[in-house]
Amino acid sequence: MQKWISVFVVCLCVILAVTSAGCTSQQERNVYNPSSMADLEMYVQDAAGYVQTVGAAAALKEFNAKDGRFTQGDWYVYAYDYEGILRAHPYAQDAVGTYRGNWTDVRGLSVIRIAQETAANGGGYIAYLYPAPAAGVINESAGETYEPKIGYAYPAGDDLWLGSGVYFGDLTAEGEGAYPAAFTDMISLVEAGAAYAEANATDTALAEIGNRSGQFVDENGHYLYAYDYNGTLLVHPYLGERVGDNLMDKKGPFGMDIIRTLSETAADGGGFVVFVWPNPDNGNREELKIGYVLPVNDEWWLGSGVYLSEITGVDSALFVR
Repeated sequence: MQKWISVFVVCLCVILAVTSAGCTSQQERNVYNPSSMADLEMYVQDAAGYVQTVGAAAALKEFNAKDGRFTQGDWYVYAYDYEGILRAHPYAQDAVGTYRGNWTDVRGLSVIRIAQETAANGGGYIAYLYPAPAAGVINESAGETYEPKIGYAYPAGDDLWLGSGVYFGDLTAEGEGAYPAAFTDMISLVEAGAAYAEANATDTALAEIGNRSGQFVDENGHYLYAYDYNGTLLVHPYLGERVGDNLMDKKGPFGMDIIRTLSETAADGGGFVVFVWPNPDNGNREELKIGYVLPVNDEWWLGSGVYLSEITGVDSALFVR
């Protein structure tokens, strides 16, 4: 009898050890769907709950571990304090302990400031550009590797906030590299507009782009706009009164040079830019917008974009002081 009691005690100790806060066994890992924004939200909130359960020190140690319970390939948790100090990041260990409050993505978006404001106001989705981990390392200097990403930021007590994200190409189960439908439609609209502009005279192309009933204003409200490389608005179906204005110095609420960045991106061959812009469908409240631009020729370029709320399906207005 005493022998069986001893065996029971040993087994109980093993069970307790396996379920202890510091354990990183596969049995303890939650399984998250990498194509689901709902799972992304749950993932970050679970991590915030873990901070409350085991304490900040133990949680940060776990978030910093490449083999930790919250590090699952491209899915990982990063942690900041409200002074802008990076406290945990499994793929950017050299930056842990440093001030990152003024860090911007490759296009100049103030990602950390926006995420921190979002977390401080109860949490929510954000969007930005970021490189994917390669061989266990993230190279923020490799500008060509930045991809659109949906993030989620959430408070973890009074001193910390957490974040994570999923790349746009992983948001659907339609296959590797697939984008959400609204995003794909927007990209196709820009590509079709650029092709039309290249095949027609400039005046013809600009007239069609500015036509609210034309082929470049779709049923979901996406539209094209066009600028020259000096920042002069050439055409916009909903801002006709601003056509001819030079908007090169227009800044977003977090200091980003929006039109300058879009123009420079187009001049470099085109690509994605995440910026802040008023959403007319939400009372003109400031919201992150994922834009795509392409050059037409060496004189002008065109672009379009989707608001973050079109991807998340929830109110994604920013908290702007």
